[in-house]
Amino acid sequence: MPSAFFIVRAIITDPDKRAAFDRWYETEHLPDAAKAFGIAKAWRFWSLDDPSLHQAMYQFDDEAKLNAMLQGDALQRLVADFNRDWPDVKRSRETLVLAQEFATRSCSPDEAQA
Repeated sequence: MPSAFFIVRAIITDPDKRAAFDRWYETEHLPDAAKAFGIAKAWRFWSLDDPSLHQAMYQFDDEAKLNAMLQGDALQRLVADFNRDWPDVKRSRETLVLAQEFATRSCSPDEAQA
């Protein structure tokens, strides 16, 4: 079964709030989400084209695990926490399933675990 992904895009319009948002996401939200979702891996990104755009990507082992998370209570709790702490931040969500993975070089065992 291919991996499935849950993506949350957030727009932090006030540049003065981005550092606080980054700290909160890194130290509170992402660890809470990783534990609650039982994910395989997660990434966070800031856009190089639009500095207000933050994106978080959560990797699930398969589509069934992603769907179970979407129907469970953990997501609703995390959304409520986000809304409480960042009520003015607009977000959108997207779900994806891996269609293909392509690597141009092989990686060492240490890189594969990163």
